[in-house]
Amino acid sequence: MEGYSVKKIKNLYQYDITYLVSESKEEGFQFLERLVTDYKNGTNTFKVVGESIYGVFNNDGVLIAIGGVNVDPYSQKQNIGRLRRFYVSRAYRRIGIGRVLLKEIIRNAKTYYNVLVLHTDTEQANKFYTSLGFLRKNAYPKSTHFMSLK
Repeated sequence: MEGYSVKKIKNLYQYDITYLVSESKEEGFQFLERLVTDYKNGTNTFKVVGESIYGVFNNDGVLIAIGGVNVDPYSQKQNIGRLRRFYVSRAYRRIGIGRVLLKEIIRNAKTYYNVLVLHTDTEQANKFYTSLGFLRKNAYPKSTHFMSLK
């Protein structure tokens, strides 16, 4: 997508995420604040093999979207990844930013996982994820959607 770049984030501290955290909290979402907290205390730094976090940056280098994948902590089965901390700034929604970010996450997740799961509780997110091939079915613990990657 022209004017934007998707990058794997190796160190969250290199980027200013405060705006996204603040905006997400205004919308009633706590998961980006949890991302920062977990990253700081070391409980989730996306450093386990197969885990990664990505950002979408505009031409000015501003982080406008973020999302990652972890080994699914709720499943006893191996090779299941969980989409985590996925958020697109309001000003950049409905122009393909989320789609580009999610496709990059899926492309890389295929190397490590057979299934990708997620949990959402909004209808807008449900429509977004199902439009990209996720099935809405509670087939895995604490998930609302899944996608077979193999």
